Amino acid sequence: MEPVIIVGAGPVGLALSLALAAHEVPSVVLDEGTGKEEHRPARTAVLRADTAAFVERLGCAGAVRDEGLRWAGWRSLRRKQVVRAVSFTGGRGVRAEGVGGVGGVEGAVGIAGSGYVVGGAGHEDDEVAAPLHLPQHALTRAMRGAVGALRDPGLVQLVADSRVDTLEQDASGVAVHTRGAGSGLWRGSFLVGCDGARSTVRKLLGVRFPGRTAVERHAVATLRTELPWPGEGVLHRQPPWRGGGEEVTARPLPGNGWRLDWLLPPRGELVTPDALVWRIRETLSGWCADTPVYELVDTGVYTLHHRLARRWRVDRAFLAGDAAHLLGALGTQGLDEGLRDAENLAWKLAQAWHEGPSEVLLDSYQAERRTAVAARLRAADQSLPVLRGGGGLRTYLRGGGRGHDVLLTDGHLGRGPLGAPPAYPNSPLAPVGDEADADVGTALGAPVADVPVTALDGTSGRLCERLGHGLLVVLVAPGTGVWDRRHWVTAGVMPRLAEAVRALPMRGELLVAEAYPGAAAHTVLLVRPDGHLAAALSGVRPAALHAAADAVRGGAPTAPAPGTEPADEGGTARRDTETAHAT
Repeated sequence: MEPVIIVGAGPVGLALSLALAAHEVPSVVLDEGTGKEEHRPARTAVLRADTAAFVERLGCAGAVRDEGLRWAGWRSLRRKQVVRAVSFTGGRGVRAEGVGGVGGVEGAVGIAGSGYVVGGAGHEDDEVAAPLHLPQHALTRAMRGAVGALRDPGLVQLVADSRVDTLEQDASGVAVHTRGAGSGLWRGSFLVGCDGARSTVRKLLGVRFPGRTAVERHAVATLRTELPWPGEGVLHRQPPWRGGGEEVTARPLPGNGWRLDWLLPPRGELVTPDALVWRIRETLSGWCADTPVYELVDTGVYTLHHRLARRWRVDRAFLAGDAAHLLGALGTQGLDEGLRDAENLAWKLAQAWHEGPSEVLLDSYQAERRTAVAARLRAADQSLPVLRGGGGLRTYLRGGGRGHDVLLTDGHLGRGPLGAPPAYPNSPLAPVGDEADADVGTALGAPVADVPVTALDGTSGRLCERLGHGLLVVLVAPGTGVWDRRHWVTAGVMPRLAEAVRALPMRGELLVAEAYPGAAAHTVLLVRPDGHLAAALSGVRPAALHAAADAVRGGAPTAPAPGTEPADEGGTARRDTETAHAT
């Protein structure tokens, strides 16, 4: 069987290769670069709870622990607020004392368990999970380390200095030619272009990439210093000091590190090093009683574009990450969406690789992910006139009347149309409604709640820790936590349900949960490998469960399993040798 070819060795391409390896699918990652990460502290990534958990499941938990920082809270400062002293109480109702006649801070935050609570005027209290902030080069390095730590090293082959210049497809696979030290002709079962905004794969496929240019422009500085909000993210709109601009954002990093972003005019003058140092000093003096000592680590200026590829699948070739979409205005995170692309696509390619492709299954990647990203871009485009001046579209955006601060907070914290994890209610893989369907607290197609579960072997953990290998079938069975496993594993409906899981058309694992939000006892949940709820059934219904699983796999394969050419031992790609060099 021929491997999957992945073009691009950034976080999205590496995440896809690791996710495929979890499904025992080999891949070849063609890296145009040298295979070493550029150390740029000003280039950081903010991951929401779902994508941070995905990164941890890929084997990068150590980097998340050592290199990243989850925000302890979030502050939204308004125009006249200049914070001189902060009283942090924890819990709800945190307040900041300021000058200029301003007391309580709208959007002030207190720690609440593993997440935090956003409260204040204009919106209801709402508990949200803390985002993870870490340098992007640290994330990439951790993913390369996870590749090196795979039990089967042949599952992922990294090839540096390999630039794709031609691409051809036939009924059984894809062939690409590369230039550079890793030059040669590579053949695989499928190909995924994760090669960024200027994607060569997208251009070779002839896919258009329309959208908007220079939606936002930011100056960035990464520095080490002490601010009045240790561990908290800060959004300050229209700060009062001279040259403060429209918006300043501060995000914490480990080791007293901070990333500061200043919103710039879309087509303003160049930001010189002297001008950026001046911005840093003005901002720090505006936030602190005395300008704190700081160490400037890195700087940069970046421009955000909004673009969406017309097609994400062309036969056996796919696009993911920045090759498929560009977004980032108003706190939305393009890397988040790229990692969601990888998680969504990995299990579908794995199913096609092991069992043979289903056109419905492969088409569902574009149907689900492109629709979700298009909705995110539409929400950002509708919010921009509201938040940056111009008004007009406010009434068309759901929640637009809640206030500017709240709309921006949604994007930064991962809530609402600007940031919440996507749901796929109209997916081509959605099972047909059945009389056995049950109502639970999660809508069909939405991400499942991360409840405690127990496997049949007695191991316990969280539901989302079991994702990424196959279907999950969860029986809601109150009381199993106090029973001895040897009693409940063979009692009641368990033997019949276990037999039904073994008969599913996809690999599945049976788990037991004492409770699930909104679910009655003996409810059976069918969870996709990417954590979205496919079905909820009232009781053990083997026929309905089988039909739902068959819908998730897109029905029976429409062709034999791909790859008529044998792979080399270890699952690596076959490469013609007349132009190949050792890598």
